[in-house]
Amino acid sequence: MEEERAAEREFVLRSSRENDVKFIRLWITDILGSLKGFAITVDDLEDAIAQGVGFDGSSIEGFARIDESDMRAFPDPATFSLLPWRPRQNAVARMFCDIRTPRGEPFSGDPRYALKRNLERLARAGFTYYVGPELEFFYLKDASHPEPLDQSGYFDQLSSQPAADLRRDTVLNLAEMGIPVKYSHHEAAYSQHEIDLQYTDALTMADNVMTAKLVIKELAQLKGVYASFMP
Repeated sequence: MEEERAAEREFVLRSSRENDVKFIRLWITDILGSLKGFAITVDDLEDAIAQGVGFDGSSIEGFARIDESDMRAFPDPATFSLLPWRPRQNAVARMFCDIRTPRGEPFSGDPRYALKRNLERLARAGFTYYVGPELEFFYLKDASHPEPLDQSGYFDQLSSQPAADLRRDTVLNLAEMGIPVKYSHHEAAYSQHEIDLQYTDALTMADNVMTAKLVIKELAQLKGVYASFMP
C-alpha cells in the first residue's frame, strides 16, 4: 500500500511538471452535498500530500464548532486531474481531499470518510458497491429569470441548438478528466438534459458526480447561461 501511494504521489508531481500546472484546487464536500475548496500553488503540493493543509472548518456546514475548528485536508493523489476548461499555461488541476483532525484522525463528519466507512463494511461482508447515476438538469437563460433555452422534448435531435452544444462540450470535458459518459440526451421537459455516467465503484463515482455537476455549471456559465439541478 505504501509503495502504491508513493507511486501515485510521484505521478501527481510529474504530471504537474509536464502539464505546467500552477494551481491545485483542493476539493471537499460539506454534509449538504455542496462542493467547497481552496487553491494551493504547485510549490506546496508535495508538502500538502504528505502533511495535509490546515484550514478553518467552522465555516463549512456540519464540519466543526468554532472551538474545534482546526482541520487538515489531505489531497488524494488518485483524484488528480487537470481542469480542461482552464488555460493550458499556468494550468489548474483538482484533487479531492480526506479531512483529518489535528491529531491525524479521520474526521467523522467528512462525507467522503462516511462513505469509505460504509464501503469497508460492505467489503467485509463480501460486497462491492457500484453506481451508475443519471444526472438530470436544466439549462436556463439566467439564475434570476429561469427561462428555458429550448422547447425540445424527450430524445429530440435538434443538435443546432445552443443547449445541445453545451451538453456535447460537457461530455468532452468529462472525458478529458477521465470520467466516461455512457450516453447523453434531451430529457422530457423544455431545456431539460441528461448525462449518464458509466458505472464504477461508489467512491470514484461520488467524486465523479461532484466533478460533473461543477463541469456542467462552469461550462454553462462560460456560455452566459445557467445550469440548475432543481427538481
